[in-house]
Amino acid sequence: MTDSSIRLAKRVAEMMPCSRAEAEKYIAGGWISVDGVVIEEAGARVADEQEVTIHPDATLVELAPVTILFHKPAGYSAGADADAEPAVKLLSGENLLLAEHGKQRFLKRHLAGLTLTSPLETKASGLVVFTQDFRVARKLVDEGVRVEQEFVVEVKGDIREGGLALLNHGLTFNGKEIPPMKVSWQNETRLRFALKGVKPGQLMHMCRMVGLSIVSIKRLRIGRVPMASLPSGQWRYLHEYERF
Repeated sequence: MTDSSIRLAKRVAEMMPCSRAEAEKYIAGGWISVDGVVIEEAGARVADEQEVTIHPDATLVELAPVTILFHKPAGYSAGADADAEPAVKLLSGENLLLAEHGKQRFLKRHLAGLTLTSPLETKASGLVVFTQDFRVARKLVDEGVRVEQEFVVEVKGDIREGGLALLNHGLTFNGKEIPPMKVSWQNETRLRFALKGVKPGQLMHMCRMVGLSIVSIKRLRIGRVPMASLPSGQWRYLHEYERF
């Protein structure tokens, strides 16, 4: 950058025209591009020869917080193991599922200040939710014990007599009775669990108590929001019409 460069906010303020403070808000909102690349840092500097463009929908209205649906691959930590590589590191513009992008523009600020709402074991895969929205956090964290989750669990071994009934109700975990849930066979090696208030390690413990060992765990749904066809390692935004 040459010595003749100026702050991007100054250039935008001259172009709009608007105050410097308003220009910084436009930049932070992801409405300003320099040579075709969106710049979100108000302190960025630009040279005279660089092309600065303003998005036609640019507004000073505060950007709404986002919620992210992520298909966590097995082996990444999602709140249950501090030693494994954090799953949040996989959240990037490159891993955004564009087919589900909708009208939401990707901004780097969407990856800041995220709350992990529903922990998932490192060895498990499936739906993980990150959010900037306090309403979603309240629903899934503060009131999470009332939100049903659905899992598919691949198992091996021979289930004990009456084991399926015990999985539905009759087992304990950490010395406490596990509330009733819906457990059924999908095929000879796959169980479907629909339960509330699940804790890390609970499904493995339950299966072990009825003579089964777990091959894999995948979370398919949290509340009314399914993972659906979201590929492993990719993420999308929660749509406006979707509710947990």
